[in-house]
Amino acid sequence: MSIEKLKKEVQNGKAVYGFNKTMKNLKLGKSKLIFLARNCPREFKEKLHMYPVEIIELKEDNEEVALVCKRPHSISIVSF
Repeated sequence: MSIEKLKKEVQNGKAVYGFNKTMKNLKLGKSKLIFLARNCPREFKEKLHMYPVEIIELKEDNEEVALVCKRPHSISIVSF
């Protein structure tokens, strides 16, 4: 179900890829929803959980998330 929600969000909204861009948007209050790949680094997860946003941890790894997002590189974090 979660990967289906990611597919829908990628089609509908402007996705932000990566930890640094996501953190910048969180500090500015722009991100409301975050998807994390199964193999996302633990220290990234800990920092992201400090913000009051919806975080969905996917069962898929970063290579599979990249395929869903139609990106040529691995993706651990996608935010909207």
